[in-house]
Amino acid sequence: MVRVTAEEAQQAITAFIVENFLFGNAKEAPAPAASFLETGLVDSTGVLEIVSFLEGKYGISVGDDELTPQNLDSVANLAAFVVRKKGG
Repeated sequence: MVRVTAEEAQQAITAFIVENFLFGNAKEAPAPAASFLETGLVDSTGVLEIVSFLEGKYGISVGDDELTPQNLDSVANLAAFVVRKKGG
C-alpha cells in the first residue's frame, strides 16, 4: 500500500474542490481547517462527490459510519482521514 502524507492529500483535495465546486477559481480555495458546513461550500451531495473522489484516487473505502464531520468537514479533516485509511 502506497502511503500518502497529509500535505499531499490536502493538495489533491484542495485541487479537486477548486475544480469541482469553485469552477477553477483557486483564489476562493478554502483554508485547510475551514468547515464546509459553516462556509456552505460543500453540501451533502458534494460530500458524496468528495467521497467518490477519495475512494477512486486513494483506493480506500468509506463506510457509512465514517461519514462524519470529524472525517469530512474540512480539507484538513479529509486529509487526516485519508492518511489514517492508508495506514499512515
